[in-house]
Amino acid sequence: MTDHTADNALRHEALWRRIPGVVLILIAMVAWFAIGNPRFLSGDNLANLGLQASLLLMLALPMTLIILTAGLDLSVGALLGLCGVVIAALLVAGWSLIVAVGAALAVGLIIGLINGYLVSYLSLPAFVVTLGTLGISEGLALAISHGDPIGGFTPSIEAFYRSTVGGVPTPVIAAALFCGLLWLILYRTRFGNYIFAIGGNKEALHLAGVKANLVHMAVYVLCSLSVALSALLLLGRTNSAHPSVAVGMEFEAIAAVVLGGTSFEKGQGWLLGTVLGVLAITVLRNGLNVLSVEPSLQVLCVGLMLIVALLIDRGRKGEMAGAAG
Repeated sequence: MTDHTADNALRHEALWRRIPGVVLILIAMVAWFAIGNPRFLSGDNLANLGLQASLLLMLALPMTLIILTAGLDLSVGALLGLCGVVIAALLVAGWSLIVAVGAALAVGLIIGLINGYLVSYLSLPAFVVTLGTLGISEGLALAISHGDPIGGFTPSIEAFYRSTVGGVPTPVIAAALFCGLLWLILYRTRFGNYIFAIGGNKEALHLAGVKANLVHMAVYVLCSLSVALSALLLLGRTNSAHPSVAVGMEFEAIAAVVLGGTSFEKGQGWLLGTVLGVLAITVLRNGLNVLSVEPSLQVLCVGLMLIVALLIDRGRKGEMAGAAG
């Protein structure tokens, strides 16, 4: 074998290892659902897929940054519900949309600062800290709404959610722009390099004179602020605000990140993998809806898909190790 051929083989092997197992599952699911119901690939359903994916992307993409720092944020679902309730309550009370969104961003900022400070500066476990802010967010949402849905606010939010640009749903375009922004931050700035370094060796950043704790906290703040903005998509989808409507979305956001190949250790991961993970979960949910599968079983299927994808990745890594040996 020539050196050129050997180099090509190594490149192909590296590319193969880079592709997460969720890609194989995604291809299989699309084929299966398309055969099971031709309506799955209809234009209306594909647009619906994009709308469903846009909200989850807004949660999963910043969650990727948090997991790259070897952290976790369990509060995003409850915080999403709280921000939705804050926006809806202020709109119903007669405040403008700008004020309502500003208040939601302030709530997101406070929760992000709490999470980030306790995790980065006080070195408290992210699991415990964000579990606590999950409870705080859900409790505040219930207190503000008295446990009831809030509706009757401006129809402009739903109009935005249902609007299109060149036939593409506006929320899909917004999510794509957000993805591009995070890609630039993660791969084209020092801040992005520091995020990878925190997950790999935070102490080395301290020794290099970098304010690693501040960077670490900023990641949690960025996630919470994106959740606050995502509340607009949630309100547009449901046309009402319910305190517990988004509880559980943190599971899907974390699952999408893990499905995409991001590791909880050593700062290893990539944003495109998260996009693939979001698509896989959305396709699975949507396909099961088309086939009239009960929602409770859909959650079960997401969990099964996560485990299967991890097993596929482990099996392929074992094959590579065996071939190298």
